[in-house]
Amino acid sequence: MPSGIVKLENAVFYAHHGVMKEEHRIGGRYEVDVVMTVDFTDAAINDDLDKTVDYEKIYSQVKEIVTRNNFYLIERLAYLIGEKVLDDHDGVDHVEVTVRKPNPPVGGPCDRAVAVFSANRTDLGQ
Repeated sequence: MPSGIVKLENAVFYAHHGVMKEEHRIGGRYEVDVVMTVDFTDAAINDDLDKTVDYEKIYSQVKEIVTRNNFYLIERLAYLIGEKVLDDHDGVDHVEVTVRKPNPPVGGPCDRAVAVFSANRTDLGQ
């Protein structure tokens, strides 16, 4: 089966995640990439959004997960986003979600902490 890649790159949100109390109180910037493997042949041939993944819907789902929750781990964010994409979008065969937390509180200079979740539809029993 042919496949293509649809991506959202560097969606940026302000949210309250982290292990430290200050991170939950003050919040910070979070950056998210979502890479989806999908057969969009019919969509491309027919120029039809209904035959591919709607990245506006994906963005809305990512935004809700990131901004309406408070978690300790960015790994949790990456996992929940990936699970949601696979659960809600039948045409997505594989998803890779990257969550970046710029300037993490690690006791010294560090550009970002990154968590990457990658799964096939079959990995989650779908």
